[in-house]
Amino acid sequence: MRLKKVVVLFGTASTEHIVSCHSAESVLREINDKKYDVHSIYIDEKNEWYRFDHDFESIFQHTWVDKHKNDKIENICYELQKYDVVFPMLHGAYGENGCIQGLCALLNIPCVGCNLQSSAICFDKVCTKELLKEHNIPVVPYITITNHKYSIKELEQTIGYPMIIKPARGGSSIGIEVANNRKECIKAINHAFQFDHKLLIEKFIHAHELECAVLETKEIHVSSVGEIFSANSFYDYDAKYENNQSYTQINADISTTVKEDIRKIAKRAFQLLECSGLARIDFFYQEDENKIYLNEINTLPGFTEISMYPQLCIADGISYSKLISILIENAYKKNRKNS
Repeated sequence: MRLKKVVVLFGTASTEHIVSCHSAESVLREINDKKYDVHSIYIDEKNEWYRFDHDFESIFQHTWVDKHKNDKIENICYELQKYDVVFPMLHGAYGENGCIQGLCALLNIPCVGCNLQSSAICFDKVCTKELLKEHNIPVVPYITITNHKYSIKELEQTIGYPMIIKPARGGSSIGIEVANNRKECIKAINHAFQFDHKLLIEKFIHAHELECAVLETKEIHVSSVGEIFSANSFYDYDAKYENNQSYTQINADISTTVKEDIRKIAKRAFQLLECSGLARIDFFYQEDENKIYLNEINTLPGFTEISMYPQLCIADGISYSKLISILIENAYKKNRKNS
């Protein structure tokens, strides 16, 4: 029996290029190569595609492309049609915003994770919040600003300090800052506009930062609730990837009732936004006011062995390798069913 040909895509010109590489490195190490014919494609920071040889060290040293110019893929569509399943480990723009999902749909190739529509919606934090709010799923108070046209006075009156400034589209907390006064606010807005022309301005709240993993099989499985303990004032890029004082707790120290409420909201949001395959859904919980807020939905979460998504699945009895196989098989079956 022929093994399914699976290709792992990673890299791209996204600001999360290196994070994507680390996720792919973990997936390629743990994928069951006795069950699948495994291949990989590296997309460099100029969005050029290359057949990859597993030399991640050269990528991290920025020497890989110069060594492998002969491995460049000239016809991307022709190349992708060689495979039975695409496994995108592409974080941020180009990977989470629906681009690769739409390409795979056009070529009728099974792709792990959400489709074009749900990927695009969830990638845009403003669109996500508007839909959630419309369906009475609680979100932190916010304002949207675009194209450098904004009123500091309005932000101060409506949101107030401290406030958190975010690019509307992006991940890994890149471009996100907290502002405690007008000077910091202007600086943070100017910085965030380097990453997107649309920004999300939210009330900064002191709360438990919680996450749960959603895995779609025959049913929608929502994991136990984990908690993030940031070394910084919030879980920014430095706290996530560079400050080893940050840590996660797989079983959050909150009441069982709150955990169940979060899991119910996560499932409802996953279905509402028509997600499929997988998602990591992030929440805030203000214990003193007993309020739960859905923060965001990540359709292609970090996949390193220490990332919260696989860790939550592992805690629920699904090994890392088994998780990868479930995602591949689900994508393949769903595509055949929809064909």
